[in-house]
Amino acid sequence: MITEQLELPTFLFENQAYELGYRCVVGVDESGRGPLAGPVVAAACHIPQGVHIEGLQDSKQLEPSARRLVYERLVNASAVIFSVGIVEAAVIDQTNILQASMSAMLLAVSNLEVVADYLLVDGNYFPITNLPGLALVRGDQRSVSIAAASIIAKETRDQIMREYHKRWPAHGFELHKGYPTKEHISAVKRHGVTPIHRRSFEPIRSLVKS
Repeated sequence: MITEQLELPTFLFENQAYELGYRCVVGVDESGRGPLAGPVVAAACHIPQGVHIEGLQDSKQLEPSARRLVYERLVNASAVIFSVGIVEAAVIDQTNILQASMSAMLLAVSNLEVVADYLLVDGNYFPITNLPGLALVRGDQRSVSIAAASIIAKETRDQIMREYHKRWPAHGFELHKGYPTKEHISAVKRHGVTPIHRRSFEPIRSLVKS
């Protein structure tokens, strides 16, 4: 039996930037573009060359318990510098989810305790900024810094949704984290739309009108 080996993220893109003379490369990723409720959360993370975090890979490839363990390693590692940016549902409705995601990323970068001079951003889009950098498709699978940012963003957002669950337990936010599951949509139909729902997203928009 042949087991598929997952390709782990490396420092390849970070090292390329350092070879060009940049001094503080930061990985950026977001969590929460698809949910019907809750914020979009971005994280920015700088991992110095030579620092190894065990188990680090794309957050979507990790089981929740493993992801939480790697998250704890990241946030407790003195060499790792990170920050988050949060854009709430009301702002998402006023703009759109792509613009809100870009805003969250820039907010995360601006919140860093170091001054980034090069960004590695997950996905097709690069936020409007004077900073140079690179948008990397599947960046969370290819870059150590982006993989770290993806885990921090995902865990931070999950923590926020667990807190929201305490306020609206009937909606089950602790379980689905705001994503459009059958259980979530059914709960909205039974218990109504909460202030953290994205009213510009279907089916929430139709349920608000009905």
